[in-house]
Amino acid sequence: MEDDQDWDLRAFSERYLQRCNEHRFNELAEFVAADVRVNDRPQGLEQYVAGLRAVVSAFPDYRWNLRRLFVEGPWLSAYFTDTGTHRGTFLGVPATGRAVSTVEFAVNRLAEGKIADVWVTADNLGLLEQVR
Repeated sequence: MEDDQDWDLRAFSERYLQRCNEHRFNELAEFVAADVRVNDRPQGLEQYVAGLRAVVSAFPDYRWNLRRLFVEGPWLSAYFTDTGTHRGTFLGVPATGRAVSTVEFAVNRLAEGKIADVWVTADNLGLLEQVR
């Protein structure tokens, strides 16, 4: 049986994902630390949000579809199927209008109620094959 903290983190994750899927990135400071690290590198909230905006610029209908969420202590591990339509340049490839689907895995560590560390990997090679 899960404890209350696990349920709180699940609810936190659902609210964060909702903001991302609504592309309300200007509201992510509620969820992400100002000095967030991504894949063991300092990135900061501003650059973190810029990365999300770049994806949505290329795929305006981009969605992160949660398939599995695992919660343990301050850790959130998620498996997503991401979808969108290629309407802008992505990784040097001009818009093709093609619908894409890819997988993504993310592990987040929370500290002081916010995402402090992110380890993420997505199948960008598979995505590029779909838009070429």
